[in-house]
This record gives sequence, C-alpha cells and structure tokens, in this order.
Amino acid sequence: MEAFEVGQLEEQRQQAGRLYLEFLKVPALSAGLYTLRAGQNDPQQPHTEDEVYYVVGGKASFIGGDKTYKVQAGTILFVEANLEHHFFDIEEDLSVLVIFAPVEYSLKKEQV
Repeated sequence: MEAFEVGQLEEQRQQAGRLYLEFLKVPALSAGLYTLRAGQNDPQQPHTEDEVYYVVGGKASFIGGDKTYKVQAGTILFVEANLEHHFFDIEEDLSVLVIFAPVEYSLKKEQV
C-alpha cells in the first residue's frame, strides 16, 4: 500500500526538470504525473501500452486518432496502445495523472 499527494509529486517533477514524473511502477502498471504549461507543445509519441489520463487541473484540447475532446479538471481519457494522440491548445497549465498498463516502457523520460 502506498499513498501519494499531487502537490508533492509536482514538486518532485519540477526538481527533476522533466514534463513527466513516474512515481509508481509495478509489474501490472505504472503511473506518473505529466505537466504542460499554457501554450506549450505536447512532445509525446504513441505508446505501446494502454493508458488512462485523469486531468487534475488546467484546460486544453486532446486528439486521439480521429476524435477531439476539450479537457479540464475531472476529465478522464482512455487511449489504446499505439494510437497517435496529444494535448494541444493548452489554455491553462495542464496537470495530468497518467496510468499505463501493463507497465510503461516506451516513453523516453530523459527527453520529457
């Protein structure tokens, strides 16, 4: 059993100087906090794992395949493995909880 506080995770992410902070990794899944500033481009590429996004804060648009959504705090998105997707038109700083299953290996954390 573990518990995490988003505020503390955000501090750790900032200290690491990265857009993505993986804070949980077990054989069945991994979880991280992903943050983009208003107006910033989302550099992520498709992943080989299924993923769930939970928008903790901010406002943006999201495209996954041929579907586009407006997202804000409380929005939950499911993206199947290998689907082209990204956030865009980020209106307010975006903070997103990301859960990969099975465990995430494809994101190059040193680049984000």
